[in-house]
This record gives sequence, C-alpha cells and structure tokens, in this order.
Amino acid sequence: MRLHIKTTQNTTPIPTNYLPKMVGVLHKWLGKNNDDHSQISLYSFSWLQGAKFENGKIVCPCGARFFISFYNPEKAKRVLKSILDSPEMFDGLIVTDVTIEEDVDLSNRELFNFASPILVRQIVQGEKNGKEFTFDDKESAEILTDTLKKKMQVAGLPPDDSLEIKFDTSYLHKKHTIIWYRDISMRVNKCPVIIKGKPETKLFAWNVGIGNSTGIGLGAIY
Repeated sequence: MRLHIKTTQNTTPIPTNYLPKMVGVLHKWLGKNNDDHSQISLYSFSWLQGAKFENGKIVCPCGARFFISFYNPEKAKRVLKSILDSPEMFDGLIVTDVTIEEDVDLSNRELFNFASPILVRQIVQGEKNGKEFTFDDKESAEILTDTLKKKMQVAGLPPDDSLEIKFDTSYLHKKHTIIWYRDISMRVNKCPVIIKGKPETKLFAWNVGIGNSTGIGLGAIY
C-alpha cells in the first residue's frame, strides 16, 4: 500500500542533507515501539518532489510531494492515522493531504523508475562499510536480486526463482553520485531498473524498494 502525501511550503530553508529529518518524521509516525527501528525495512519512501535549490538550500514554494510504501497494509493505516494526528514534519512542512493507493497490478510491467537513488552494497572482507557498486558493474544485478530475495525471506514470502533485477543502462540520463547520510558517504545510482519475476514479487519490490538502505530513503521505485 502506498501513501501519497502533499505538504505546505516550507518556512525555513531545508538542508540538502534532509534524509535524517525524513527518517525521524517517519519513525515518529510509526511510533516509538514499532519493530522497524532495528529490523530490515519492509517499506520505502521517495525524496521530496516539487523542491528547488536556492543559495545551497532547498525550498518548496508550492509545497512538497512524496510517497511512503509499505508491504504491510496495517502499518500504512497506522502511519496514516499518525499523520492525521501529527501532520508536522520539519522546516515548516506540514501535511495537508494524504491519498491512499492500493496495491497495483504489475503483471505486465518490467521497467520501473527511481523515486530516490539506488544503493548497491555488499559486505566484502577488508571493507569496513562494505563495497558499493554502480550500474557499470556487472555484479550489481546479482546483488540487487539477492537483496530483494533476503527481504522476501524476512517477510515470509515464498522464493521466486524467476526473479531478476538489473539497471536499465539504456537510460540516457543515468548517473552515479555521492550523497551523505549524517557523516556517512554513499555512492548511489540514478537509473531505472528492470524487474522480472512473478507479479506478487514485483509488487513486493514496488512497496519495499530495491537495493540497500531503503529505510533511510534510498531505492524507492514507481
């Protein structure tokens, strides 16, 4: 289930590294005793849309838009109630509207766009924080596929031997770049993906995101 959210315009400039603030708001809405603080995240959220840069900061003169998707619809409903009870976000952003999008039929879809950059990371001996991969690396497809398979296992879903995820390297504007989350740098990919598999597997990816660190705002797709 996906929640599409609209906000007021901001009243103070938003820092470019606003993801920790987004994560803080999401966990406020999830509640202090939720089990998503320490487990693998079975949700994803997009970056703010309708934003523009001014003097090194972000402003949303007409308000912002973003979405949050959940594998568990009960959590989506809980977050919806929390948003209605506490719509304040950060830097003056206040939720003004929430639209529910029920699970969609993805039987005939394989190409998915990115709503936030995609991180591909694998634990490698000798690498403190793991090794990061880009769409240029042939290993990326296997890592993306294995990462979603592990999330499916956590969710209690049956395996899908037909699952295959890879970057759509034909996309003309693809690029990889460095972003920061607090004091940690990450090389991420801005590139659509092709997902082959059962419709329910693609729906799972649609909701939980792909790649690593979806719980901090990476890997959301639409």
